[in-house]
Amino acid sequence: MTGKPSVEQLNDFFRREFPQAKVFVEELGKGSARVRHSVGVTELRPGGTVSGPVMMATADVALYAAILGSIGIVPLAVTTNLNINFLRKPVAGRDILGVCTLLKVGKTLAIGEVSLFSEGSDEPVAHATGTYAIPRD
Repeated sequence: MTGKPSVEQLNDFFRREFPQAKVFVEELGKGSARVRHSVGVTELRPGGTVSGPVMMATADVALYAAILGSIGIVPLAVTTNLNINFLRKPVAGRDILGVCTLLKVGKTLAIGEVSLFSEGSDEPVAHATGTYAIPRD
């Protein structure tokens, strides 16, 4: 697909290509995206907290969504680096929200940061930075 996708087009792409995922795009902006990861009992770890892999996946999808929202749907754009700092315990049973801001989008690399929140909370539960490789034409 050429051109910048709508939220609906990006969610259609995610449902088609990643049917196992529980993440969907809520908003796309200029160099930004907001995603939501549904949280149920299968996303919890002992102690009643959202698992680290769920938060990593949410951060990765938020970054991917912001990039594809900026450059168009380029399925072969891939994560080359993802770092996360877990800041506080997420609230069990509340969805995880990922808010991404792109820092730079070049010809072959895109870099962004993602703040993760438990739904209804203003305090971030994690902060991630990531880099994606963008394939050349």
